Amino acid sequence: MTSIEFNHQILGYQKNLKGFAYSLVLDRDEALDLVQETYLKAISYHHKLSDYSNLRVWIMTIMKNIFINKYRRSVKARNILDEKQAIMTDRDKGFDAVDSYYTHTEINKVVDKLKAEIREPFMMYVDGFKYAEIAEELGINIGTVKSRIFTARQRLMEDLKDFN
Repeated sequence: MTSIEFNHQILGYQKNLKGFAYSLVLDRDEALDLVQETYLKAISYHHKLSDYSNLRVWIMTIMKNIFINKYRRSVKARNILDEKQAIMTDRDKGFDAVDSYYTHTEINKVVDKLKAEIREPFMMYVDGFKYAEIAEELGINIGTVKSRIFTARQRLMEDLKDFN
């Protein structure tokens, strides 16, 4: 059987395929998508079919297998999402809120205690500036910016050591 004859023959099963697809998914658009995927797979693998007398059964089996595989993937994805949600919920329950240790005001007081030459580059970095932008804005070397930000972090870690 040539490809053209094969394509013509499987198009003759379109009504049966649509009905079967709708019975599986119960949604018109999803059923049409399933029919389309079935045709695509049937055309891609028609060279593996040796007995064309059971073509209708073969193409219906392809559709059923596509449906089963999609269903399994969706169940697996749903399970993964449920597991992630459970992990996130457990993690949220396991930690106290950050502000139970320090309020923003208390943290800002500690930051304000830093020398201005260290505090200013650090605050710019926290605000999203890049090292080069901070260096240009303050008129200092980029290495000095990195050093001052590092120093600020170290001092804050010391002053807020019970924060973690």
